[in-house]
Amino acid sequence: MLLASVESIVENIDCDPGRRRPIVEYDVQDRDRIRREYISKGPFQPKGHVFKKSSFGNEKRSFQYKWFERHAWLEYSVDKDAAFCFWCYLFRPINDNRFGDDVFVSTGCKNWKKALAIFREHEGSVNSTHDQTRILFEGFKNQRQSVEYNLMKFDREDEVNYQIRLTASLNVTRILLKQGLAFRGSDESLESENRGNFIEILDWLREQKLEVAAVTLENAPRNNQMVCPSVQKELTNCCAVETTKVILEDIKNRNFSLLVDEARDASIKEQMALVLRYVNNDGEIVERFLALVHVTDTTAKSLKEGIDFVFAKHGLSLS
Repeated sequence: MLLASVESIVENIDCDPGRRRPIVEYDVQDRDRIRREYISKGPFQPKGHVFKKSSFGNEKRSFQYKWFERHAWLEYSVDKDAAFCFWCYLFRPINDNRFGDDVFVSTGCKNWKKALAIFREHEGSVNSTHDQTRILFEGFKNQRQSVEYNLMKFDREDEVNYQIRLTASLNVTRILLKQGLAFRGSDESLESENRGNFIEILDWLREQKLEVAAVTLENAPRNNQMVCPSVQKELTNCCAVETTKVILEDIKNRNFSLLVDEARDASIKEQMALVLRYVNNDGEIVERFLALVHVTDTTAKSLKEGIDFVFAKHGLSLS
């Protein structure tokens, strides 16, 4: 699959477990990229959501937010009013069709009266399907312990050099994002007098730090220079994810208002900007830019669908 299409898929993945595509529907070569994106966001646990009550005989019951604290794998779908398993969605074996495990990946659990017992049954014992997905999940997050990492014959020096290259590229990315500057240059060849902001700032950094100069650009392996457009996009996305996490952590379960504005960009495509306004711990009113969404048109329906998508992506709730 082309890089552009993979990036488009990653940008538009739906975090609500009741609506997202099964992992098996993605191309095999793209699945780990999709998994990394989901893991960076964490399980879908909508903050401040008012859970719908359902009738169980003469009683009315609903999902409880405190269950998230007891079960790290637990997710809740606003769309289906059902509970799902984050670990099993990401790593459950394709050929494992046992009903109890399949429910937490496909249809979701809705029996709130017996929810805790059903959750325990899903977790099972050691070597259960759920336990195996936990091991795969933890191994995927910690590449040092994964089989893939252990098969890579990097020695200590190679690892240190890689960390220096990655840190240098990340620092350049942070500078450009903070200043709102373009990354690429019109001519990035070795003969160019101006190779674009990213490489020029990296060159300046190399002049200041000999350890950076020793392992970057021409002194780095050709397939591991950490300066290509795809790496720049990944680093930019990582910065965006971390910044969004800080904003959402600051909001926590507080009430907030939503500011929405729309306009056309240079390519005459309609786009919608979303800003959150809330009161922080210091009693100050703050506004934080959350997302820019391309919409098909500016009708109320299209804007509402765009807002729902962003809220689902970041675990927010209209309620």
